Amino acid sequence: MNPARSILVGAASLGLLWSVAAAAPPTGAPPNLRFEAVPVGDYTVEPSHTRILFSLSHLGLTTWYGDFSGASGAAKIDPAHPSASSVEISIPTDSVSTTNTVLDAELKGDKWLDAARFPTITFKSRKLKVLGPNRGEILGDLTFHGVTRPVTLQVRFNGSGKVVPQIPYTAGFEAVARIKRSDFGVSSYVPLVGDDVTVNISAAFTRNPG
Repeated sequence: MNPARSILVGAASLGLLWSVAAAAPPTGAPPNLRFEAVPVGDYTVEPSHTRILFSLSHLGLTTWYGDFSGASGAAKIDPAHPSASSVEISIPTDSVSTTNTVLDAELKGDKWLDAARFPTITFKSRKLKVLGPNRGEILGDLTFHGVTRPVTLQVRFNGSGKVVPQIPYTAGFEAVARIKRSDFGVSSYVPLVGDDVTVNISAAFTRNPG
């Protein structure tokens, strides 16, 4: 290759690498992967990275999915003292989404979730248990469609830290619960549309200053 061309190609390659590096977000400390190392304190739900997915059977043939967004809430985290820990979450009912706008409108109506009468879904913990490394159980009260019933969340700790310098210290969790929707007065089309609902939660909590 012509020496001058080699120099130009090399310079272009360096420029491309520099652009990629400049575009990548700077990283902070690697994430902490041990729940017992999470700092004690008060935390707030980070709604942009918290999602609530639900699934149930449709005609016994397929699994039907939807989700909720825009959650708010708070947690007290004390890994060494579960009895001092707690969590409360509130979810706007009309945030329900299935990627089908016609169906979304039906779900928000009075034959299903009745978002006008029951604008929020809430969960408030009563007892937290540590079951093993990065695993736990939260027993609490779920208020949905105007009915409050006990529900148990099986929880897994994903990690925590200030992974990107621009964001606060964040702790991430996954949780699973199983409910019967008819227990909460939502029984349209049971059993053609399944009564048993699996709820998967991916929750991010940012540590409050102080």
